[in-house]
Amino acid sequence: MNKKDIELLSPAGNLEKLKIAFAYGADAVYGGVSHFSLRIRAGKEFTFESFKEGIDYAHARDKKVYATINGFPFNSQIELLKKHIIKMAELEPDAFIVAAPGVVRLCREIAPQIPIHLSTQANVLNYLDAQVFWDMGVRRIIAAREISLKDVKEIKKHLPDMEIEIFVHGSMCFAYSGRCLVSAVQMGRVPNRGSCANDCRFEYTLYAANEDHSTLFRLEEEPGVGTYIFNSKDMNLASHMQEILDSGAVDSVKIEGRTKSPYYAAVTAHAYREAIDDYFDNKFDANKYQKELYTTKNRGFTDAYLIHRPFDKNDTQNHEYALSKGSYEVSGLVAEDEEHFYCKYKTYPGDEIEIFAPIGAQIEECDNEIGKIYKKDDDKFYIVFNKILTDTNKELESVHSGNTNKIQLPSKLPYLTMLRIENEEETVNN
Repeated sequence: MNKKDIELLSPAGNLEKLKIAFAYGADAVYGGVSHFSLRIRAGKEFTFESFKEGIDYAHARDKKVYATINGFPFNSQIELLKKHIIKMAELEPDAFIVAAPGVVRLCREIAPQIPIHLSTQANVLNYLDAQVFWDMGVRRIIAAREISLKDVKEIKKHLPDMEIEIFVHGSMCFAYSGRCLVSAVQMGRVPNRGSCANDCRFEYTLYAANEDHSTLFRLEEEPGVGTYIFNSKDMNLASHMQEILDSGAVDSVKIEGRTKSPYYAAVTAHAYREAIDDYFDNKFDANKYQKELYTTKNRGFTDAYLIHRPFDKNDTQNHEYALSKGSYEVSGLVAEDEEHFYCKYKTYPGDEIEIFAPIGAQIEECDNEIGKIYKKDDDKFYIVFNKILTDTNKELESVHSGNTNKIQLPSKLPYLTMLRIENEEETVNN
């Protein structure tokens, strides 16, 4: 296996995140419009026009875009689904991601020129199921999140021409490969049709009942244990990338998170790009990638099931909080003109702000009236503003996220570079 044989696949919740994922190292992205996708909220960020713009943007850079049509339709939706497949095929994505066998067949009939990738929702864990989908025309399976690396290798042994994609990072569902109905029961929002309400992330109070005499009493938890009883930690396999790549059985490593922030899209793509490149350059350093990944919002991390079976351990659930803020906050995003940034948090004169730049970015040191850019701490770059000036030269005492003015930089920085500062708060329950 060489570097070109392994694909880094990132989420693209909207056009900006698509561009960020590519800038920070992704080879391909996945996303779609809201219809028949399992991420309706993310899909609404894309129109057919902007999704086509994203596909053209990717193809101009020799990158790929996979379109999600991975919902589970009802009979009443079949005719609408047929029209949707026709319209999505016209955008010329590099593949459709599909979950339901009937939709696989429909896509093959309507748009045979578009390759089919089988969604993780199809729960493929073995070569028998993989063979069935191969016979139907599927050329890549996105294996169930519960699969082991041993089973991935076994599938590849039986079906060497079948591409295998695995999740390596992002949110985990307490239900089997996301096939959940909790939010449908409680909120009327059906996860398998793209409108999950994330009920598994809520804090619950536990009660016990006696059916003989209708006694109901609240169960008291130990202090600090909490009641986030369904709340899985997030998958993080960066430390296992050597084993994954050594296997020779994995064609694509996938990051979850179309509804996550642009910063998440940047950091995860950057960290896994470095992990892959460092593997092939014989300088793999798991601690370096983990340090970056912990700067993102997370629920705590687990290595899930790829290396260890679920019954081998007891550390996959986070009972204490719903979501950690991560150790860094994005204070700014560099505009396309590369001379200004948009404030995303808050910026004050005199603050030392770290520069987090796209893969391969060239940064020049400078020191002038507006501020200075300099290098320290193992070649990291920082920026300090002497004054906050808008693009119309209006001076501000500070700038906060509600301000939509472009703010001048002391020197050019690459488009989509992020300015980040350490968080003042550690966790938030939401």
